[in-house]
Amino acid sequence: MKLRALAKINLGLDVVRKREDGYHEVRMIMQTINMYDQLEIKKKHTAGIDVQTNLSYLPVNENNLVYKAAKMLMDEFHITQGVSIALQKFIPVAAGMAGGSSDAAATLVGINRLFNLGLSMQDLMERGVTIGADVPYCIMRGTALSEGIGEILTPLAPMPPCYILIGKPGISVSTKFVYGNLRANELEQHPDIDGMVAALQEGSLEGVVSRMENVLETVTIPEYPIIEEIKACMKENGACNALMSGSGPTVFGIFDDEEKAKQAKRALRRSKLTKQLFLTTPYNNYGGK
Repeated sequence: MKLRALAKINLGLDVVRKREDGYHEVRMIMQTINMYDQLEIKKKHTAGIDVQTNLSYLPVNENNLVYKAAKMLMDEFHITQGVSIALQKFIPVAAGMAGGSSDAAATLVGINRLFNLGLSMQDLMERGVTIGADVPYCIMRGTALSEGIGEILTPLAPMPPCYILIGKPGISVSTKFVYGNLRANELEQHPDIDGMVAALQEGSLEGVVSRMENVLETVTIPEYPIIEEIKACMKENGACNALMSGSGPTVFGIFDDEEKAKQAKRALRRSKLTKQLFLTTPYNNYGGK
């Protein structure tokens, strides 16, 4: 069975407060994009879970979310037959694009189908949150409002047609570091998430891009100024707006014109600010791209 694990960006990311238990309460607009890792899941004659990946530095044991997701369902349903999972990574790692969470989500979907477990999407989402806060969203996909610690999801009207340029510098950012250094209860400015929901409802690309904001930039950009440089380069080359995704360091620019997006891609390549560059489009659950 072959599956695609799609990446996400955050069109808006607000942290409402830090809770007593140490978790952060968020309000985010999540958007799936047409950029993905590939998983191939096969049954095997011997017991156990084998994970192979094209990146030598990734763990292939219980420290890998793919392994963890497969084990969780196989343990719950007492599946004794083994599986072999080949993971081809294309989504940048530790990049604020939910690559690991999406791989786990695809694994839950795959194991459910492969062994005919009969779990609904909701059943998978409820199990997925125990692996990571972004996993339920990665199962659902599309455009969504994410609240609580990321587990309360409301599907939204799809992102208007546009072009999305993804640029990741040659650095990795720890989500733990970013949230650990965020002064959530002292934030003076908060993104207009409700306004963005309304703009999506109206199908207004301008209304969406004008409200793009991510409070985690207040931590990540001072630490890694290159993120601001990539944003500036995208905007100088025709992006309607540009923003850091998640806890970073990936930056995405939204373009209303494919030629402008290609021009910005060329400019970024010349600037050598990014290590990975990718031009794509939004994915939604309302009939594909």
